[in-house]
Amino acid sequence: MARGEINRSGEMEVFVRVVEQGGFSAAARASRMTPSAVSKLVARLEARLGSRLVTRSTRRLELTPEGCAFYERAARILADIEEAERSAGAGERPAGRIRISTSASYGAHVLAPLLPDFLARHPGVSLDIVETDAVIDLLAERVDVAIRAGELKASSLLARRLGDAGKVIVAAPAYLAQAGTPRRAADLDAHIRIGFGYKRAVEDWPLREDGREVTLPPSARVQASDGEGVRRLAVAGVGLARLATFTVRADIAAGRLVPVLEALNPGDRESFHAVHPGSGGPLPARVRALIDFLAERGRVT
Repeated sequence: MARGEINRSGEMEVFVRVVEQGGFSAAARASRMTPSAVSKLVARLEARLGSRLVTRSTRRLELTPEGCAFYERAARILADIEEAERSAGAGERPAGRIRISTSASYGAHVLAPLLPDFLARHPGVSLDIVETDAVIDLLAERVDVAIRAGELKASSLLARRLGDAGKVIVAAPAYLAQAGTPRRAADLDAHIRIGFGYKRAVEDWPLREDGREVTLPPSARVQASDGEGVRRLAVAGVGLARLATFTVRADIAAGRLVPVLEALNPGDRESFHAVHPGSGGPLPARVRALIDFLAERGRVT
């Protein structure tokens, strides 16, 4: 590099390490530099950009809004550089970390059993899994792939369909022995109907009785923050739950849960997709490998 020429990628790499390591000293160790050299590099970067990127204190380092924006873009640029070099030098072998966002139900009943095989196929890949039923901002949370249930809203995200699942109302035998088995929609008023503790696209329980649609809301008495929590409460005998069939299939087979009101089941289904940020261009090999794997092995029914 000619004297006076700016090594922008080098500056980005050090700055990203400062953020991810949580301070100058840790970043210095990771970069094999001195803390003062790292601090001076960040100061030069701020001076060149004309914006303060970090607020320094004796206890912690805080990013300014400009620092957050620069970090997000710098991290993506460095990831693109790494992927480009890997593609050119290693035949596009999948490698690197994949950050996955998934519902607790899909994670427990579909994703987790498949991961040993996926990791064996791709030894250069590592995983960071975040389980939440809430819809998150993939870019803000630096998520590579998210598993989402329900119809997708219009967005810039790209999606791969992973099938769709039916719904079933279930309860533990002990609960039914104590509270009785509902036979008609009106019987549900006397039962605890476990709900979700967050806003969902479809809140009510739809039923078809005597040729007409009937919808009942879950009761507010007992709620859980995700589908797995609802399932565990149902297995424990707390009340009735309406869940995706793939999440309770094993419980029904083992007798831990019993389907109820199947004659009134309207047969509605919930679609599942693997979604990811992108502009339609080539995907990083690690992300493409995961999505292809899920499309092959991670479908729901």
